[in-house]
Parts: sequence; C-alpha cells; structure tokens
Amino acid sequence: MDSVRQNKIARLLQKELANVFLAESRNILPGKLITVTVVRVTPDLGLAKVYLSIFPHKPDEDVIGPINEHNKMIRSTLGHNIRHQVRIIPELAFYIDDSMDYVEKIDKLLKK
Repeated sequence: MDSVRQNKIARLLQKELANVFLAESRNILPGKLITVTVVRVTPDLGLAKVYLSIFPHKPDEDVIGPINEHNKMIRSTLGHNIRHQVRIIPELAFYIDDSMDYVEKIDKLLKK
C-alpha cells in the first residue's frame, strides 16, 4: 500500500519525466514516441520504477538500452526541474510497459 507522499511524488515524477522525454526523445530514440505510463516510488523515495510505452516498437528491438545510456542526463534534467519540490532526486529504473500488448493478446483470444 503506497502512502499519500509516495503517490504525490510518483505523479510529480511522471509529469516531469513526460516533459523531459518530450524535449529529449529525438536525441534518445529518434522517430519514436515515448510515453510515461506509470511511476512507482519506493517507501524511502530513493528509487523510482518508470514504466514506458514506446511507439512504434518491435518486440525484438532493444529500446531500453539507449534510454539507460541517457539515464544520467535524464536524472540530471529531472533534478533541475524539481529541485525546489523534493529533497532527494530518486534513482531511475526504466521498464517497458507491456500492458497494452497483454490487452491485445486477450482480445485476440476472446474473438476466437
């Protein structure tokens, strides 16, 4: 169960990371649309798990690699944007959000 503070920080991080990816996506993944779907923050606010939806993307394509290479720059930009609102900028761990693929798979199975 997440606390109110965790939820507030998660929403703030989601909003600000969306702005960072909007500005920097052409440097990180040219030709791709990066959407921040969910952010989950640990109770000590030291780690944020960021789930991304990337369009268009093939299942065998490595899209997390370039994002992890730019992790330091993304965290630095995030820290610059929210430095007056939080004390510690959390470490960022990026994951692909495959929930839409799962929904699509279930729909296919139900239509059979």
